[in-house]
Amino acid sequence: MPSYLVVANHSLDSPELAAAVIERIAAGGAWFHVVVPATPATGGITWDEVDAMSAARSRLDEAVAQLWHLGGMAAGEVGSADPVTAVLDAMRAQLFDEIILSTLPLGFSRWLRQDVPSRLRHAVDIPVTVVISTARASARRAS
Repeated sequence: MPSYLVVANHSLDSPELAAAVIERIAAGGAWFHVVVPATPATGGITWDEVDAMSAARSRLDEAVAQLWHLGGMAAGEVGSADPVTAVLDAMRAQLFDEIILSTLPLGFSRWLRQDVPSRLRHAVDIPVTVVISTARASARRAS
């Protein structure tokens, strides 16, 4: 059974990520490991690491439940605030067939501004698929 590492934060509930997951499940079942980087909330000058971890844990729990609901098997972890480091940490413990990086669209996405897709592709030897959520989905989270 193929295993996929899903890396996402604010786009975990996007329809685009759900479609990518459903496509992989339909191809013959799948195991998903979700990593939610504990990134600070945007909009403030300071942030609290405990709050970032708590928010990431909440999103992770919802995402894992949704993956099971969609028909996949899933588990996950809260990772480092840096998504590339979070991926590399997860890959130390398990082998994956593909990484699915889900992010907000350009203009909203800190990960795209930091060139995370390219950095990730250079750091790993497995395929990296980038799923970009719609602006409408991101607008809900930006407010």
